[in-house]
Amino acid sequence: MRLPLRLRRPLLLSGLVLLPFAWAPLDAFSKDHAFLINASPSLPNWAFWLDRDAPIARGSLIFFEPPQSELVDTHFGQAPQMFGKRVLGMPGDVVRHEDDGVFINGKKVATRLEVTRLGIPLTRGPEGAIPDNCYYTGTGHPRGLDSRYAEIGFVCRGQILGSGRAIL
Repeated sequence: MRLPLRLRRPLLLSGLVLLPFAWAPLDAFSKDHAFLINASPSLPNWAFWLDRDAPIARGSLIFFEPPQSELVDTHFGQAPQMFGKRVLGMPGDVVRHEDDGVFINGKKVATRLEVTRLGIPLTRGPEGAIPDNCYYTGTGHPRGLDSRYAEIGFVCRGQILGSGRAIL
C-alpha cells in the first residue's frame, strides 16, 4: 500500500527539516565512539566498541597508536593499524624482569620471548615505576607485541585512542 501523493510531500519535507537536528547529535557521538574490527590473533574477539572518553583501569582494553620502530614496520607495515591490548599495570606500579618473566608489583603477568616469529631479536621492555599517564599493556597471546618489549614500551596517554569493550 502506497501513501497518497498529498501525504508523501509533507512527510518528505518534514524529514528534510528534521535531518539537521538528528545529524548534530550523531556527529558528536561519532567523534567519541567507533566500531572496530580486529584482524590480529593477539585478542580473542574480533569486534570492539571504542569509547574515547572512557576511564582506564587495570584490565581495561585500550587501543593505541604503536610507536614507530623498525620491528613494528617489519611486522605490521609502515602505517600499522592501532594496537589493542589489556592494561596490566597502572601509573606507579613497579615492573621487574626476571629471566623470561615479567612481574608487576611482584606478581608474574607475562613471559617474554627472545625473538619474533620472523626471528628478529626482541629487546627487554621497560622496568621500574610506571610513569604518570602511562600504562603497561599485554594480552594472553604468547607472541603479542606489547609492553614486554622495548619496541612498544609503556603506552602513554598521547598514544591512546580510547578504551574498548569486546562485543563479538
